[in-house]
Amino acid sequence: MLLAVLKRVSLQSPNLARNASFCRPFGQLSSPNHTRVFLRFASVKSNLPPATKAQKKSRKSAESPGAPLPSVTKSTPASVEKGAPPLVTKAASVLANEAGVKNEDSVAKSAPTTKSPPQKIYSPPTETNVPNAPIPPKTEGPPKTNPIVVEKTGTNFEGNSPPPSPAVGVWLMISSVLVLTVVIVGGITRLTESGLSITEWRPITGIVPPLSTEAWEEEFSKYKSYAGIQDVRRLSIEPCLCGYSFVFSFRLNHSISLDDFKRIYFMEWSHRILGRLIGVAFVVPLAYFTITKKISTSLALKLGGLGLLIGVQGALGWYMVQSGLEDSLLETPGAVPRVSHYRLAAHLGLAFALYIGMFSTGISILKDSRFMRTGMASGLPVESLMSALKNPIARRFKAYSWVLTGLVLLTALSGVFVAGLDAGLVYNEWPLMGGRLAPPADELFSPAYAKSESKSDLWRNIFENPTTVQFDHRLLATTTYTGLAMLFAQTFRPAWRTILPPLAVTSARAAFAMANLQVLLGISTLLYLVPVPLAAAHQGGSILLLSAMLHLLISLRRPSTAAQAWRRVMNARVTNAPRT
Repeated sequence: MLLAVLKRVSLQSPNLARNASFCRPFGQLSSPNHTRVFLRFASVKSNLPPATKAQKKSRKSAESPGAPLPSVTKSTPASVEKGAPPLVTKAASVLANEAGVKNEDSVAKSAPTTKSPPQKIYSPPTETNVPNAPIPPKTEGPPKTNPIVVEKTGTNFEGNSPPPSPAVGVWLMISSVLVLTVVIVGGITRLTESGLSITEWRPITGIVPPLSTEAWEEEFSKYKSYAGIQDVRRLSIEPCLCGYSFVFSFRLNHSISLDDFKRIYFMEWSHRILGRLIGVAFVVPLAYFTITKKISTSLALKLGGLGLLIGVQGALGWYMVQSGLEDSLLETPGAVPRVSHYRLAAHLGLAFALYIGMFSTGISILKDSRFMRTGMASGLPVESLMSALKNPIARRFKAYSWVLTGLVLLTALSGVFVAGLDAGLVYNEWPLMGGRLAPPADELFSPAYAKSESKSDLWRNIFENPTTVQFDHRLLATTTYTGLAMLFAQTFRPAWRTILPPLAVTSARAAFAMANLQVLLGISTLLYLVPVPLAAAHQGGSILLLSAMLHLLISLRRPSTAAQAWRRVMNARVTNAPRT
């Protein structure tokens, strides 16, 4: 406003305007020094980039004495001379444009603002931002990417999850084999009635067996001093092929020898040592893989839970043995030392849970590791597998597999009750039971097994009546076998065989083959009055059949998220590898 007033005064009084140079517009001073000041002021206010060599050269020539002044140093603007209203002073950006900056829009966009600090962003020289700058030649081929950046990008999906390690998978498979071995040894221990030979639970000192004759005599006296131990059964691990010899093996023997005691002692001792070995073989590598970051945090917690179950399994085993050493056995007429079949079922059921956790996790890691290396899953590329698993046929097949896996597990647990109650000795024929498909109803639901006065708890026959327990086991086994046969038949249908992954078809056929072997072992065990070798093989076969079904389910799963991400990382490394 002050400048406008001065301009009006200068128009009205020419002499005053001629002598008062200070009232000229801000950009019209004619002194070379003033020109330098204005150029610097314009560069600061407009936040221009550093001047180029050509611009600096033009400035020096303009500042040199005797050089002609630019047109902006005219004393009075044209608009003023013509009598136009006074103009606003030129802005700094206009001065910068007159100084030689051609691309005002690009300068304004690249200039930093006052709201945030300037960012150092590199942009390659082009014709628009740097005059006469050479443009680099274009190179053919994919852009080179830093492998380290790709690796970090690929692992951010789950908090830097490590890749599936084959060593972890092999360790878990070895642990599952150890669990299978201890289950078979435990079955032999039960069949030979060796579980009550060690009457104390000493997790540390019990590792060393008696080494002297005095120590053996002491252990033998402890064994005989417990309730009912003086009337133990005669023990034999030789198979009995006729009914009379097996019945005689159940006669009570008051004069068991020290050698017989040593035999049953070492059977129970080996079972307990295997349990301790599983604990060490599982916990120590788990700690190593966790510390070295070979497994993710979620997997470490899952496997840590399995490690806790191993300790619970040892305590549950001793809790089961205690049920056969109770004082109440002396008060019951005709009672013989026998562990509770409920506790036996819990003990073996927990062993199944450990085996399922170790086997399924181990084989899944091995298959994910193979997929990460080859890109193949269940015999198909991952894209084809994803498409196949979305098909309704594959979904139906997977649902059937889940149901049959549950039936296999339920049938195996019902076999535990058969073993705990010696129900395999009731009806030693197949497929009939006493000349008919099912025993009489009053035998299946006998009031003798009801403990209430009103006899309303007849459901106890399902768990405590040997006849009902054997019939239930037969019924479950027949249902499971029929279901597996139907699943096996589906793999020969062209539509199903085309959709299903090849590994799933092979696993279904292997499961049906194992089911046939298991049925033959069960029938032979029944007809030959439960000999130890056949009974132990039948118990181990149930776990192998369960393993086949677990493998079938794993073949119907897509690779884990970690395996897919690491596969993409490996593909990126191969793509970005330098070409020779």
